[in-house]
Amino acid sequence: MILFDLKCKSDHVFEAWFQDSDAYDKLVAAGAVECPVCNDTDIGKALMAPHVSSDAKKKTNTRARRSAEFVGRQMNVLAEMRQQVEDNCDYVGEKFAEEARKIHYGEADKHNIYGEASDEEAGELKEEGVEFQRIPWPRDHDA
Repeated sequence: MILFDLKCKSDHVFEAWFQDSDAYDKLVAAGAVECPVCNDTDIGKALMAPHVSSDAKKKTNTRARRSAEFVGRQMNVLAEMRQQVEDNCDYVGEKFAEEARKIHYGEADKHNIYGEASDEEAGELKEEGVEFQRIPWPRDHDA
């Protein structure tokens, strides 16, 4: 097993374990490795300091465990946040930008909504001064 520091195009750095270097290459090429923050699959290796001491394995295991615990806590926070949003907001799906504009311009009553918006739609909403927040929900996995 080998631990790599990885980095997505948004400069999020995270760690992941792989069976070997070839396994890393195959998984990244297949788009099977994704950033735990933004779900980007355009991943590369980040700079790493080599471990040379005899305690390197122990340090690596501790570092990996702490990293996994941190990511696990962050995923739990995001799951709780998502549940709060789903319980307290109306889902408008792909019509998020349209509905957000209606609320912003007073064409609809103010109420909390959530849904999907493309990067282009989000940019347009921001330019118009519409208040909203993009949240990188973790993908639901079947496994």
